[in-house]
Parts: sequence; structure tokens; C-alpha cells
Amino acid sequence: MRSNSSVINVYKKNNIRSEVVTQLLYGDTFKKIKKIGSWIKIKNDTDNYKGYVKSNNFPSCQKSTHKVHKLYSAVYSKPSEKYKTKKKLSFGSKIKVLKKKGNFYKFDNFWVIKKDLKNINYKSKDIFKGVKKFINIKYKWGGKHYSGIDCSALVQLPFNFNNKFCPRDSKDQIKYL
Repeated sequence: MRSNSSVINVYKKNNIRSEVVTQLLYGDTFKKIKKIGSWIKIKNDTDNYKGYVKSNNFPSCQKSTHKVHKLYSAVYSKPSEKYKTKKKLSFGSKIKVLKKKGNFYKFDNFWVIKKDLKNINYKSKDIFKGVKKFINIKYKWGGKHYSGIDCSALVQLPFNFNNKFCPRDSKDQIKYL
């Protein structure tokens, strides 16, 4: 299954008041472990992290072709800058490009500007080169998004962007890295 929202909170327990342990970005894939009422227990494919998300009509996996390399990319309803929506894709979000038109790439039913994306196989020589883009982004426990990020995501996101595994939690990152 695949996340089809800009960001989805993943909770420790199947309760909206439970702690947010991580987030899924657009295009992140996961396995459904079990359904409990209006909740789904999932396992994130990127780092095997487990948690709960509200049940939703998640699309099946599709092979992503590109990823967002800026802090965020604006989303457009048509391939023109005058059709900007309120949606944004956060750094590391993954899409499958369906069509190209001028400086825009179409994914699902939306468009993004081509220069905001890198090929899915792109790797930077310096993994942490672009980490400064998160300066002045507020701290948010469990956050992995331009609207809020935690310390372990600040380490994990650049690794994941460069197609390398990195655990989600700092305690595990210390052992792994």
C-alpha cells in the first residue's frame, strides 16, 4: 500500500490521542499487518517501523520514478503556475511521473515543477549537503515533514533520500551508524 496524502501521522496505539511515532510522506509504502476497527496496524517499508494509521482508501504500490529534493514542492491542478493548490509535497516524497508537459510533471491527478524533483535513483555525494534546508523548521516529535521534524528524522531523511537504510529512532541510529 502507498501513502497518498502529503503526510500521514503514524500513532503508537490505535487512538488519535496516542503519541505520534513517525509520519508517512507521499509515496511511502507500507504493509498492512491488521485492521482494528477504523485503524490499520502497518509496517513502514523504508525502516520497518510499526504503528497505527486511520483506515483510508490507500492505493496499491506503484513504482516511483522521482523524489522531491527541495524542502517542499508546490502542487498544481494543471501544468501552469496559475493553478497552484494548497497542497505541497515534502522533501523525500516519492511520485510516479505519468506525463511531462513543459516544466511540469504529472503524477496521480496533479502536477509539480520538474526542477523540484530528482530521479528516484539519484544519490548525492555528500548525504548531509542539503540538510540546511530544515533550518527554522519547528521541532515536532515523530515529524518527518516540512511543517515539523524531529532529530532522528533529520538524520534519517537524508539517508533515505540517498536510497540508504537508516533506522527511525536515535537509539537505533547510534547502534547502526
